[in-house]
Amino acid sequence: MKARSLPRKRKDRKRGGIMQEYVITREDLRRWCSIPLEKLEQQPNQKMKLILRERERDVAAEVGNLLAEEVIRNNRSHKPTRWILPGGPAQQYDVFTERVNRESISLKNLHIFHMDTWLDWQYRLFPPENTRFSCKAKMEKIFYGKINPSLNVPEAQRYFPDPLEPNRFDEAIEELGGIDTLVGGVGCKGLVAFNECPASPYHRVSLEEYAQSKSRIVTLREDTIIAYAEREFGACFDALPPNAFTIGMKSMLKAQRAVFVVTTGAWKQTVVRVALFSEPTTEYPVTLFPRYVPECVLYCDRGTADHVISRKYQDIPILK
Repeated sequence: MKARSLPRKRKDRKRGGIMQEYVITREDLRRWCSIPLEKLEQQPNQKMKLILRERERDVAAEVGNLLAEEVIRNNRSHKPTRWILPGGPAQQYDVFTERVNRESISLKNLHIFHMDTWLDWQYRLFPPENTRFSCKAKMEKIFYGKINPSLNVPEAQRYFPDPLEPNRFDEAIEELGGIDTLVGGVGCKGLVAFNECPASPYHRVSLEEYAQSKSRIVTLREDTIIAYAEREFGACFDALPPNAFTIGMKSMLKAQRAVFVVTTGAWKQTVVRVALFSEPTTEYPVTLFPRYVPECVLYCDRGTADHVISRKYQDIPILK
């Protein structure tokens, strides 16, 4: 029997009701991953807008300029600017900070929420001298430390993750009235910040519950550890901390615009296709954004968007 592509219903035993969550099938993956790169932007039924650029640095330049233009626009209208930003990908910050200094763009009315940070095996923050795993130290190095002090974001408007204040992000974003723009990477299984697929065999989380998830401490999934270790630490898994603090989906889904930057090659070729075409599913959390956020944009270099299955395995039964 041919695999169905329609949403499947399952019983939510805890509440006794019926909930719907999309179940991605092998047929879905075969179809999405087989689309040639040259036809990808023209595909109907895309859940978010795809913007392809030749190289990673081209993507970084465009996103950095996008951020600068938003601040300029809001400053002219005497409006605050409210962002959620990642520690990585980070090349766009060079473009942004250069323009801020060169054009004397004031950041005095900018509020920034830094979406996540690593925690050690005892769920503690890393010390400030650790510029790789301390969010605060890293952002001081690659962002705030490069900006003219007379233009810089006031310290009270820089929100860093803190496991001792788990409600601070959600309460502050509520008080500010939401978020203008979220910028984030996307993990190979669809994580945004450290919101991974809930995978416990003993506790179920519905799509609606996950969309309302608050900022919290998380223990990272093995595939996240493997991805980071392979990409940055020569597959030395012990180099990676096992835990993190993340902003929740509830606060991220309050954004008016979500800008995703995906430029890390073969690791992300499948999640690009899932983000573009799948209905919402906790299996790939990035798929929740189009349901709640009015404008969702996926920036991608051509190498990351060009799926190997679309080129190499057309004559071989793959995913069947």
